[in-house]
Amino acid sequence: MWQAEVRVDLDAIRENVARLRAGTTAEVMAVVKGDGYGHGMLPAARAALDGGATWLGVCTLDEALTLRREGVTAPVLAWLLAPGLPLHEGVEADIDLNAASTDQLAELVAAADRAGRPARAHLKIDTGLSRGGATAADWPALVEAAAKAQAAGSVEVVGVWSHFVYADAPGHPTIDRQLAAFHEALAVAERAGLRPRYRHLANSAATLTRPDTHFDLVRPGIAVYGLSPVAGDTYGLRPAMTARARVIVVKRVPAGTGVSYGHTYHTERETTLAVVPLGYADGVPRHASNAGPVRLAGRNRTVAGRVCMDQIVLDCGDDPVAAGDVATLFGSGADGEPTADDWAAAVGTINYEIVTRFGSPRVPRVYDGLRA
Repeated sequence: MWQAEVRVDLDAIRENVARLRAGTTAEVMAVVKGDGYGHGMLPAARAALDGGATWLGVCTLDEALTLRREGVTAPVLAWLLAPGLPLHEGVEADIDLNAASTDQLAELVAAADRAGRPARAHLKIDTGLSRGGATAADWPALVEAAAKAQAAGSVEVVGVWSHFVYADAPGHPTIDRQLAAFHEALAVAERAGLRPRYRHLANSAATLTRPDTHFDLVRPGIAVYGLSPVAGDTYGLRPAMTARARVIVVKRVPAGTGVSYGHTYHTERETTLAVVPLGYADGVPRHASNAGPVRLAGRNRTVAGRVCMDQIVLDCGDDPVAAGDVATLFGSGADGEPTADDWAAAVGTINYEIVTRFGSPRVPRVYDGLRA
């Protein structure tokens, strides 16, 4: 008998990727960073490849090397690389690596020399996010250095890429500005003699709403897991994660009873309280105190009082509730339960944060749709 679990529907991931693939002429890189957005990197990666993805995207070298150690042979791009990492291990494992500055490019060249084979590089241009990527002023020096390294046989420039600021607001003026900046960066790279096979810019939102940004490769992340990056439209995606637990304690209490730490909630009348064994150590946001929606006994209820490290409390009124009943924090919504979007709205965040929180080792992930 289980106490709490996160269920992941791998068929939903397969279907979501197939839907994304059907909507573009570009190849699809499924982003599986952050342990597959909380869904489990390896099962999510394999399901995404089943669904038609041809690439996988991660942040860290360790994530990429884990995929290789587990037998994943598809192309993998790793892009968040601190100085001094053993990048030669990535080169040896045929992992594509990001370079957003001449210093990073020099590290790739050194890694290639140590590995005895060219490093597969993707050069990143900052088109407006002001995060990773070379600025427009630094871009010519980066592409010229990359062209020289490629001519010397140290680097193969596989891609040029960037990332959107605000594609989740279709029609926002930053989208067209960034697209224009990306076209200019590609022209600068071409003048330096670089003609990479993959030009990629589109995240989930742009994959769904801006086909003119797809180029050769799109990089959906949250959409792979069935959550829409654009408010008000699901685009036919199906959420893959359900978080739920069994009630462990049920008790009748009188009106005016204070509930949980600080007594920020008091019962209005005699009522039934149900204790659910999931808390902020398991991924429940503490901001969900007196706000988070939970489905129990056929109704959606609100967390009563503060979220604790290990548990939450629900005020169930006079509804029949028993220990062992299943309380669903969020799921696909198909049975009336709250969704990750509902939780995000309740606590003032985004659906990405809700699902990525649920990675505690004491709450097992259970997979539906596993294939041999």
